[in-house]
Amino acid sequence: MSADDDRPPPTPVNTPEGAIRSVVIVGGGTAGWMAAALLSRLYGARLAITLVESREIGTIGVGEATIPAIKLYNRLVGLEENDFLAATRGTFKLGIEFVDWSALGSRYIHGFGRIGQELGWLRTHQYWLKMQALGRAADLSDYSINTAAAVANRFSPARPDLPDSPLRDIAYAYHFDASLYAQVLRSRAEAQGVVRLEGRIVGSALDPLTGHVRAVRMENGREVEGELFIDCSGLRGLLIEEALKTGYEDWSHWLASDRAVAVPCASVMPVTPYTRSTARDSGWQWRIPLQHRIGNGIVYASDYMSDDAATAQLMAHLDGEPLAEPRLIRFTTGKRRRIWNRNVVAIGLASGFLEPLESTSIHLIQSNLLRLVALFPDRSFRQAEIDLFNEQADHEYACTRDFIIAHYKLTARDDTPYWRRNRDLAVPETLQRKLDLFASAGRVFRENDELFAEESWIQVLLGQGLMPASYDPGVDIRSEAEIEAYLDNVRRVIARCVTTMPSHGDYVAAHCAAAGV
Repeated sequence: MSADDDRPPPTPVNTPEGAIRSVVIVGGGTAGWMAAALLSRLYGARLAITLVESREIGTIGVGEATIPAIKLYNRLVGLEENDFLAATRGTFKLGIEFVDWSALGSRYIHGFGRIGQELGWLRTHQYWLKMQALGRAADLSDYSINTAAAVANRFSPARPDLPDSPLRDIAYAYHFDASLYAQVLRSRAEAQGVVRLEGRIVGSALDPLTGHVRAVRMENGREVEGELFIDCSGLRGLLIEEALKTGYEDWSHWLASDRAVAVPCASVMPVTPYTRSTARDSGWQWRIPLQHRIGNGIVYASDYMSDDAATAQLMAHLDGEPLAEPRLIRFTTGKRRRIWNRNVVAIGLASGFLEPLESTSIHLIQSNLLRLVALFPDRSFRQAEIDLFNEQADHEYACTRDFIIAHYKLTARDDTPYWRRNRDLAVPETLQRKLDLFASAGRVFRENDELFAEESWIQVLLGQGLMPASYDPGVDIRSEAEIEAYLDNVRRVIARCVTTMPSHGDYVAAHCAAAGV
């Protein structure tokens, strides 16, 4: 339900002694309504949930591309795939194409899902490394169903009924209109009892004994009290920073970009099943195809490019007619020193900002929400649970940061000061260890449930030009003829499977077409 008056939130029922009874979500947008929809779905009437937002405060709303984990969140809140995509005018995403990143004229795809079919205990890319050095291997993209289908503009969901086929291994995410996604989630949340209050928040009140946030104060003088507060107020961090003075870790010495300009444009055909990232003079441009338009933007460093120059470069590289005025976004890459502080959990941009190079913005909302559910407190707010939450969140942010930095560090471009700066960058020790290990014999290991799997690292490191000096010695147990036959079989089977898949546009039209598009 929405409320512009003084109605109190519903009283929770069947609440055990000491349990959290009331949650206040500060801010709407994607983050706020994802929090509201999930908590109201899981906890029902045991939680009184109030969301406070103002129509006067806009949202950044550029997070339109996702990674496959979004399907878990959608299942938890009860969204059916085809209905959700029709409502959000969404399309499917098999991966991300990187253009001009390793060098001018270069191109590769970071596809989701499996690369080939393991032979023995070794991954396909180890055998590929040997044969590629001998000039007897095709492009790496030919050995993954996701990348091969993306190149061919084809799509179908995974086929678990075909256990011996590459069609079983298709992994995908979505492109969708983030503002429409928030509307879908808002409808669900309000139907599940969430109360929305319209108005601007001008301050907060702290408990003098505990230092916890007791209430937020609205412009009309109303105080909204709660026990657990979820700060979805965006980069401002109204509670996590302005009220609790949590502090911010600035990572701009590693990631120089500090601004973005976003603009939608008219669609063109075909509607591709992948996001595209094109490196520009002092940053990079995103392209996200939806059913009704294409989302575009340029991420850049203001030390190397002016706002006007960035806007001009973006507008010169649109596929269709612009549908709105370009919008400037300023940010500082980094994260809050504590994402959960006292009785406040920061979600979305209030928790930090990582440029959307690998479409992690919405995922970080989701992962912090699921982490909160797994460690949901009672009114004692035990420090052990808060500390574990922050430890896991810090690890995820740092691993994601390192993955993004790797794209920049491994460039061979020296045509502009921006790219020379990135090429010569001293990277975090955690990343350097990964790069050194891969450079030796193509090995990469996932550490402590980090976000990106080995396949992602393999495709990006190779795509960026980091060719290992050797390969796993286990490869030499098999003859060159045996390896060549194995790789050729993988490539041919995948190629045949791709021909059986419908075009991405045809699949969307048949299963999840939006009304009026």
